[in-house]
Amino acid sequence: MARSSVPGMLIALAVLIAALLFAFTVGRYPAGLGDLFQVVAAKLAGRPSGVPAAAIDVMLQIRGPRVLAAVLVGAALAIAGAAFQGLFRNPLVSPDLLGASSGAALGAVLGIYFSLGVFAIEACAFAGGLAAVAAVYLIGSAMRARDPILLLVLTGVVIGSLLGAGVGLVKYVADPYNQLPAMTFWLLGSLAATTASDLVPLVGPVALGALVLVALRWRMNVMSLPDEEARALGVPTGPLRIAIIAAATLVTSASVAAAGIIGWVGLVVPHIARTLVGPDFARLLPAAALLGGGFLLAIDTVARTATATEIPLGVLTALVGTPFFIWLLAGMSKTWS
Repeated sequence: MARSSVPGMLIALAVLIAALLFAFTVGRYPAGLGDLFQVVAAKLAGRPSGVPAAAIDVMLQIRGPRVLAAVLVGAALAIAGAAFQGLFRNPLVSPDLLGASSGAALGAVLGIYFSLGVFAIEACAFAGGLAAVAAVYLIGSAMRARDPILLLVLTGVVIGSLLGAGVGLVKYVADPYNQLPAMTFWLLGSLAATTASDLVPLVGPVALGALVLVALRWRMNVMSLPDEEARALGVPTGPLRIAIIAAATLVTSASVAAAGIIGWVGLVVPHIARTLVGPDFARLLPAAALLGGGFLLAIDTVARTATATEIPLGVLTALVGTPFFIWLLAGMSKTWS
């Protein structure tokens, strides 16, 4: 008898709601839950809220775009991680497996090196991530191998190492007083400078990639089987693999372009979601999106409030992800089954 996914979905939704309340009310300018509810109710009813204008500006103009960006990036990385883990049939896979993060990093540091604007830097990072994965897939497809998935993974590792060397070279020749600090800050991951205009190039790719993955949810279950069995069930494994990789890469590249390199979200969150709702992608993808959004939002709130100087997101996610990864290695067979 299949277990119900309702409790798990409710837990994931509760995590996101709790993170939203935490993010909107905690910070240098504290705002009570009552103020938040009054502002939301007033906006919905089209009437004055009675809350001080400064508090409204903090909650809606300053924290609002950052909260939405954190939820979108966290959800995107989580569903991309879930898709890659199912596609490659490996619980230790993360969204940057095929070089998306390394390609985006190289694009971003090149944009900073040539003193481009913020939007141009994000565009370079986005294009770099897509180009890296495209190169990995083209190289992997050009080679004949008994196990095409293993070949893709190995090609991704090689291309990722090459792109990492390119990032190191650009950092080495960059201006150490202006460009190098900006590169380091971006590579560590942050949402500190997020504004409402930054949400526009993030929402489109994330929504498109997520919709494709949700539309392919039933076939993604079949892709978790060996290729021979999937083809025997009438599933065109080659084109479907391309579609899944393209959609997951799209959301990953958009997230990295907006927030920098944020590791562990795409590795940790899918396992928690799988524990709550099971391996069926029809339930796993929405649960991972809810948990990923809540997880990164909570991390971002801690990053901006724990100390006087904001902590990079990549540092905090590593502090959470490393012990989880060790636990995963210790009991991998149990957690995957």
